[in-house]
Amino acid sequence: MRIRYALAVGVVLVVTGAGVADAAPGDTSTTFSVTAGALSIAVPASAALGSVLPGNTVTAQLGAVTVTDARALLTAAWTASVVSTSFQTGGGTAPETIATSAVSYWSGAATATAGTATFTPGQATAGAAQTLASSRTAFTATAGVGNNTAAWNPTLVVAVPAGAVGGTYTGTVTHSVA
Repeated sequence: MRIRYALAVGVVLVVTGAGVADAAPGDTSTTFSVTAGALSIAVPASAALGSVLPGNTVTAQLGAVTVTDARALLTAAWTASVVSTSFQTGGGTAPETIATSAVSYWSGAATATAGTATFTPGQATAGAAQTLASSRTAFTATAGVGNNTAAWNPTLVVAVPAGAVGGTYTGTVTHSVA
């Protein structure tokens, strides 16, 4: 009898052990997309610099300039540039025109940044101001990864000639980014 009992227990163990085996894992391939946007710049629509007598200098900030890089790049970099037209009043004759060589610009430090990049002003201080007789670098971003944003509030300095006539002078300061 003892032998039969041992045999019956052995069969039960073998059957029970077969039912404990793990099932094969099931894998699900999963994907999603990261959407890339554009590189853009936003500038104030207008800026009133104030009043000044001929032979003096008018200095004022233009308002926030903001570059947004939403291109989601592995290596993100951009350069913002600035240039100006001459400023004119009346009929735009010589005494009614202030040349771009009398218009200076300095970007100053960033007022806000976001994302990963090294942000560098084109002219960090008033002592580094440059005339806008030609296009100048206003701000740069280098060593960026993914999206980033930088804003600054640049200062415009206009040296009004002693021979300038009275009137409201109008010019255009253009910022661009590439």
